[in-house]
Amino acid sequence: MTPAIDAHVRLETHPTHPSAVQAVLTGSQAHVALIALESAEWSVAATNVLVLARIDHEEPHWAKDAAERLRAEGITVEITPRLQKAMNEEWTWANYPMPWCTRSEILKVSNQAQQIHDDIRHGHPPHPRPRAVAVGTYLHRSSKSVYLHGENHLRQIADTFGSPAEALLAFEKIHAAAMRPGPAPLTDTERAAIAARSVFDVTTAKVQPSRPAPETVPVYLADAGDHDALLEAFIDSDGEWQKWHAFPIESAG
Repeated sequence: MTPAIDAHVRLETHPTHPSAVQAVLTGSQAHVALIALESAEWSVAATNVLVLARIDHEEPHWAKDAAERLRAEGITVEITPRLQKAMNEEWTWANYPMPWCTRSEILKVSNQAQQIHDDIRHGHPPHPRPRAVAVGTYLHRSSKSVYLHGENHLRQIADTFGSPAEALLAFEKIHAAAMRPGPAPLTDTERAAIAARSVFDVTTAKVQPSRPAPETVPVYLADAGDHDALLEAFIDSDGEWQKWHAFPIESAG
């Protein structure tokens, strides 16, 4: 029997992104769940708050996969009804260019595109150069160079080369007119995913202590108060004010 871990994960839909998922962690061993989710490409957005925002819009599917893995480790996972409904929903892409693919095959294709996107986001290969087609080199994988085709959930590795020079020469033969250095403009989908991962903190909102409601009383019942003390306190708290005598002290008699 897997020992229970003092960590609770609440999975819910993202407050602004239509498909992203948010995880809120609590418990003395919440760090165990945090490490597990980070290894699955969830991004830390705030203290014990993580976000899964993908370019293939398959966040509910992968959130369900993460929930199963966490539960297998002995971590308590709560899924909100709205997210559970999204997890159970069967959907497909409109005008998908590979209509022969089954649902599981579509997930595989889009996940491969997601992995390429994550590699680019984490700086492993350079950012793609032209839109839709690109050539790049992995910096930490024996200088493996790749030719990428497509965008977002359809991006694929079309060819692999042994060196950056070989990749650039082959790429130039086909795309010389459009070839240029530098990163490509982000797609709308990529920008939306970045926005969903932006730092926000739903855990540090402090509840202001309630103050007693002011009581209205007639003037003749109000305390006179220490006017000199009130004036001194006001001047001490506001450096822009100073106390001056209306008449020279010597004239007072």
